[in-house]
Amino acid sequence: MSTAGIVIIGDEILTGKFADENAAFLIGELRALGVELRRITVIPDVIDEIAATVAEFAGRFDHVFTSGGVGPTHDDVTMAGIAQGFGTRVVRERALEDRVRDHWGAKLSPANLRLAEVPEGAVMVFGEDQTWPVVSYRNVYILPGVPALFRRKFIDIRDRFRDRPMTVARVYLDAEEGAIAGDLDAVVAAFPAVRIGSYPRFSERDFKVLITFEGHAAIDVAAAHTMLIDRLGARVVRYESPAVVGGQI
Repeated sequence: MSTAGIVIIGDEILTGKFADENAAFLIGELRALGVELRRITVIPDVIDEIAATVAEFAGRFDHVFTSGGVGPTHDDVTMAGIAQGFGTRVVRERALEDRVRDHWGAKLSPANLRLAEVPEGAVMVFGEDQTWPVVSYRNVYILPGVPALFRRKFIDIRDRFRDRPMTVARVYLDAEEGAIAGDLDAVVAAFPAVRIGSYPRFSERDFKVLITFEGHAAIDVAAAHTMLIDRLGARVVRYESPAVVGGQI
């Protein structure tokens, strides 16, 4: 199973000027692809912080996705940060420069050419969109911060990250967590490959605890799900049978 980390870059997120939308979107996408998300962090538009964080994530996870800091203005320093983190330099990518010049034509300003600057050795990753690629450096995919563009660019290349599908299931209980802890422990011990979560709820009228099951082996998820239902009997309000995930649980 491949792993991933997300680095959200932008002072505007840390100061509350804008709420982050990209991490929430990517969580659902990665789950649907069968990729295990291990870490999300939000950092400022500071080259040293970008360098240290992205290099650390790249060494820990199979895929790293950055959001923000790629544009023509003074605070767009993601490319410089990533280049520093890997001990390389920022260069102008000729093929990308040609696309920038073609796009703006006579309206091109010198600042627009910053969109063609990438860490030396970066790769242009194309999906169906053959005009604007996603820039990647090693296992780092550098995506724009604007939510509409972020979504469009990730969706364009998402199939390259597809891994084993995840199977999920749910059980809703009319019981306090303390009362079902022993039964839950028994199921967890019997199915160590299934990730089981217990979440108390206080505003719902018909149940008190939500139990979630998720794993790559559908047969194990189904068996764990059945075992808990059988053990808890009348305390089960309802349940959702195992299904291959198509988004967030």
